[in-house]
Amino acid sequence: MVKKISENEFKEAVASGIAVVDFSAEWCGPCKMLAPVLEEVSEELGESINFFNVDVDDNFELAEGYGIINIPALLILKDGQKQEIQVGFQPKESILQCLGKYL
Repeated sequence: MVKKISENEFKEAVASGIAVVDFSAEWCGPCKMLAPVLEEVSEELGESINFFNVDVDDNFELAEGYGIINIPALLILKDGQKQEIQVGFQPKESILQCLGKYL
């Protein structure tokens, strides 16, 4: 399950383990395409990876702090430390392959 979080919850949510944060917006077409794909991935990997969604319109400073200028953007963190960012729509297989490096 992908949990929607805000800037206030962010640090605690990603503090430990592996986290994937989907930076998106309601008006973004590719973001809407990516959302169900991430839900599928989160159902498969939910035991070992935490999945979150952050709306860039509501949390602009957080997105800016991580250098997010294009969306959708998947921020991958390990124990709160940025590992990589994947920008744009990604098919399920690509996301699984990328996350496999962190399992």
